[in-house]
Amino acid sequence: MTQKQQLEIEASETDKAISELDKVIDLTPVYKSVGSLLIKSDRQTLLTELKERRELLGTRVTVLGRQEERTKERIKELQEKLQEKLRPTSSTN
Repeated sequence: MTQKQQLEIEASETDKAISELDKVIDLTPVYKSVGSLLIKSDRQTLLTELKERRELLGTRVTVLGRQEERTKERIKELQEKLQEKLRPTSSTN
């Protein structure tokens, strides 16, 4: 769940960056962060990279969501089995 939340935050930040790049013209100088450096880059290249990143993040969020659902289902099944085994057996007198 934590990984999924982190990816969703990163996807939101990527969407904001794409939105901001959409507002500027191609001649506007733009930079991308590479480690602790800012490197001058081409607007269209950055847009392409960010859109690909957003798509990848979306896929990963979907996969983690499915894994989360399967895990919840498995936990529920195991919980039901455990409760069944812990039920006291009724003895007939």
